[in-house]
Order: sequence, then C-alpha cells, then structure tokens
Amino acid sequence: MVYVAYFAAGVFLANGIPHFTNGVSGRKFQSPFAKPPGVGESSPFSNVVWGLTNLLLGYILLLGVGEFEPGLSLDAGVLLAGFSLMALFLAWYFNRVRNQAVDR
Repeated sequence: MVYVAYFAAGVFLANGIPHFTNGVSGRKFQSPFAKPPGVGESSPFSNVVWGLTNLLLGYILLLGVGEFEPGLSLDAGVLLAGFSLMALFLAWYFNRVRNQAVDR
C-alpha cells in the first residue's frame, strides 16, 4: 500500500503544477470545476486553490505514509513513475483540449 501512496503522490504533485503556475500567473486554465469539467476554464484563483490542494495531497501521501526514502530507491522510483505518467497524460490532454478550442 505504501507504493500506491507514493505513486498517487507523484500524480497529485504533477497535477498541482500546471494549475498552480497558471493561477499565480493570472491565467484562466482548465479545471474540474469549470463547465464543462476539465474543458472549460476556471479563474486564476480557483486554479491556485486546486493546485495547492493537489500539492498538499501529494505532500501528505509522500511524507505521511511509510518512511519515504529519497535518492536512488524504489520509493523514489515509484514516485517518479506516478509523476511522469501524470505529466505525460496532462501534456496530451491539455494539448488536445486547447487544439479543439482553437478549431472551434
């Protein structure tokens, strides 16, 4: 179960970055709270809150479950796998959503 938590921590940490950075940059960005969810854009404030929520959940899962061992370890590898897979998915997803918005 610890590795599931570390994988999920990587997912939450990766998901927090685009929401937080767009929000603090003052840009609207897709979020689950927009209409339609994940396609429409939410306010910068909403994205900062959503980004911080994801970062906090990732932090809690990383440091609150088990004894995370940084460095070259299975713990760090599982975290990196979750982070990398989510980052690749987000790049694919937001590229698709944004290109569809341009085509309209």
